[in-house]
Amino acid sequence: MISLEVLLFFAITCGLVFCFKSAKIGALVAFLFAGILSGPYMLNLFELTGTWQTLGDLGILFLWFTIGLEINFSRLWSLRNTIFGFGAAQVLMVAVMLFPFLFEFTTWNVAGAIMVSLLLAMSSTSADLQILGDRNQLNSNVGRQIFSVLLFQDLLSIPLLAMLPVLSGKSFSLGATLIDVLVLSVLLVFGVVIVGRCIMNPLLRAVAKLKSKELLLLVIMLNIIMWAVLLDLAGLPSGLGGFLCGMLMSETIYRHQITAEISPYTTLFLAIFFIALGMGLNLDLLFAKWYLVLGGLACLMVLKFFAIFMVARVRRNRVPESTFISLLLAQGGEFGLLMLQMMRNTGLDTIPVADQEILIAIIVLSIMTTPLLMAVYDKLRRTGKIAAVDAKNLKSIKTGIQPSVVICGFGRVGQIIARLLREQNIPYVAIGLNVNSIMEGRENGFNAVYGDASNMTVLRECGVNPRTTRAVVLALDNTESAKKTILSVRTIAPRAKIFARARNLTDARVLLHAGVQQTFPETIESSFFLGYGLLEFLGISDKKIENILSDLRVNNYEKLNADMTPGEK
Repeated sequence: MISLEVLLFFAITCGLVFCFKSAKIGALVAFLFAGILSGPYMLNLFELTGTWQTLGDLGILFLWFTIGLEINFSRLWSLRNTIFGFGAAQVLMVAVMLFPFLFEFTTWNVAGAIMVSLLLAMSSTSADLQILGDRNQLNSNVGRQIFSVLLFQDLLSIPLLAMLPVLSGKSFSLGATLIDVLVLSVLLVFGVVIVGRCIMNPLLRAVAKLKSKELLLLVIMLNIIMWAVLLDLAGLPSGLGGFLCGMLMSETIYRHQITAEISPYTTLFLAIFFIALGMGLNLDLLFAKWYLVLGGLACLMVLKFFAIFMVARVRRNRVPESTFISLLLAQGGEFGLLMLQMMRNTGLDTIPVADQEILIAIIVLSIMTTPLLMAVYDKLRRTGKIAAVDAKNLKSIKTGIQPSVVICGFGRVGQIIARLLREQNIPYVAIGLNVNSIMEGRENGFNAVYGDASNMTVLRECGVNPRTTRAVVLALDNTESAKKTILSVRTIAPRAKIFARARNLTDARVLLHAGVQQTFPETIESSFFLGYGLLEFLGISDKKIENILSDLRVNNYEKLNADMTPGEK
């Protein structure tokens, strides 16, 4: 039976998420505060049991999987200069500036000071991308640079995760550790490529042929857990297993559909992780050490701002762009929270538990402070005290192609449309669930990906957006699927023109009612082409045939508008 405590917990969580989202602060921070309010130091609705911790560990795995899923070699190659230039310089500069303070004013050893310096150099990927998306600046010059820095930070998580076992020892040899971590990271990356192409692709292809979303989801979850267990048995952090599993699947053609299927569950488990994290915070300690929390928050954001600002200026960014980038990246990130929690769970004593609590509070407050800083920045920009940044959109950073046309369905009709667009050098992407057609098309040079075109997440992953998507072609043989796809397209890109394939006049009428601008019934058009060939063979002139077919088209297509209201025509 559901207790009153459960009802109160969900009411608190919903209210906090509403308030935080209204304030343009990430929902993850709201979940953390829900855990604080529900925990033993506040309302005491729940106790932090092993069940909560197990579910929280699953949240960590799913987050690492999602981060790994965003990293594929084509994206790294297209942004390599910015990623390994700006990204690496930013992390190094912040870590170098933080390390002396941490080593001097704490009781930590060299290993602990280095680790925390690198953790605090990370920024919040979810918060920054949300702010850029709300400002329509994700594809701008500063958006590209910020995205590249965040991507490098995600890559850096591999060696940082690999260093966790080193920190559990009593000694620390910098040279030997760096060599071990470098070799391990390179081996893991190359292992991802080999396993992904030789094992993961055939496995997912067999699953995709069955067209079962339930089976696909179970296979994804099984792989996440399996890689976590394997890495744990090898003496490495289980989170690294989730990360590698994501990288494995990012190198497959099923990445977009996998992202769509796993996203709701990632959000759920990650919410549980932050709730459990909030329940475990020692509020008595934090209130007693409030001056350390606020002082650490100020030092972190000021040092990170100046470090990133200097790097941005060296890379020849103007002062407005450098200021914007520095403000947006000055906070801590989810990676630091995850690593601190993993250190606590694995019993690492390099950093005292009390200091870990303070660090967690500093990172959370820094994430909450970022929207406030951006509001101040906007006010100064409107008053003219700060010049506006360059908001010109560039080529998409999420995909290698910004499609003008999206083809939904890659059967015989979709393939013909794709061939026509390719010959005219018109950027396109084709989405389909027939894995054999997709694989054959990719072998022939077509830009085709596996996915359910009616899913909005899949469409967004494939580059559909309201600014650059001009047309969508529905080459689907199922009217119900086509109607769902129309709704998804209209939600994302309401001005895109939709062309649809229909089997007959009845289906064409249904699609026009659903919002399609133009539809072409196959039975009618194929009859016209067949009749044209027949009459030409019988000696009828081309001009007369065209007149006959023109009259027939008018008569037949008038039936489509027979029951349409003036607003629908």
